[in-house]
Amino acid sequence: MWFDSGRVCLDLLATDGLEGAGSGCREGLSDDDALRLWLVGAGLVPDHTPLGRLGPDWVEAFRALRHDVRTLVRAELAGTGPEEEALARVNAAAAGPPPGVCAVRNQKGHLVRELCGGVECAGMLATVARDAVELLTDPGDLALIRSCEGDGCARLYLDTSRGRRRRWCSSELCGNRERVARHRRRVREVAGA
Repeated sequence: MWFDSGRVCLDLLATDGLEGAGSGCREGLSDDDALRLWLVGAGLVPDHTPLGRLGPDWVEAFRALRHDVRTLVRAELAGTGPEEEALARVNAAAAGPPPGVCAVRNQKGHLVRELCGGVECAGMLATVARDAVELLTDPGDLALIRSCEGDGCARLYLDTSRGRRRRWCSSELCGNRERVARHRRRVREVAGA
């Protein structure tokens, strides 16, 4: 999974094969195990928090939020008005109560972060939806959203690099593919000359 977009809501978009790097379009939220990995990887659920049942209803809820966030972000980038139904759904999710965070002692006696009261789907959705609302209403961050220039990649990310010259969602993936392709073109040009 990929967590280098600069915003958790954009990281959610990266779980979709439509936003994925390269030509291999795979569903990143294929089942509850994949969603569990994403929730922990995105930092929404601390490592020490027990995750109970995450069923197909959770997966579908996160996919639906992902679709709405993608619709709104793409509309903002295109300069068109937001789809009102998608906006209403994201706002409704954002209005929900986020999960509470508390400090507990681990087995070694150190304080660690844990979600209090368990992990609820609505709370997790609220956290991601609030991040999307913050992104969509912050002109500074909106101006930093870029689309990966990698061949076949449509991932979005915040370009916070020095000079705002970042070109790829991931230098290791799309950037490396581009550098290899450029090298091969040069080798062919030299061989053909």
